[in-house]
Amino acid sequence: MLAGIAGASITLDVVAQFTPTAVAGQGFIALAAVIFGKWRPVGTYLACLIFGLAQALTVVLGGGSIVIPSALLAMLPYVLTIVILILFVGRSAAPKADGVAYEKGKR
Repeated sequence: MLAGIAGASITLDVVAQFTPTAVAGQGFIALAAVIFGKWRPVGTYLACLIFGLAQALTVVLGGGSIVIPSALLAMLPYVLTIVILILFVGRSAAPKADGVAYEKGKR
């Protein structure tokens, strides 16, 4: 449900200034948040807050008095995502039923 709301929000915000790469890479960050959050809703929520902070930091640093190249700022969320996955992916395991078709009434 929240993913649908986020998609609608991005679509409504981007419609006026549409570019094909408006949400490029966001799916990678969302998948990393699920893995980093250890497949739990609260953990994923906290991971999304961390990755959202990195995204917001690019905006804050971009308008500051310190001159930082925009290409470096654009890389910040993705670099943070890769670093977090390198450090924490070994400690996260997918649910056992991941990829198994659900059949109603069977155990």
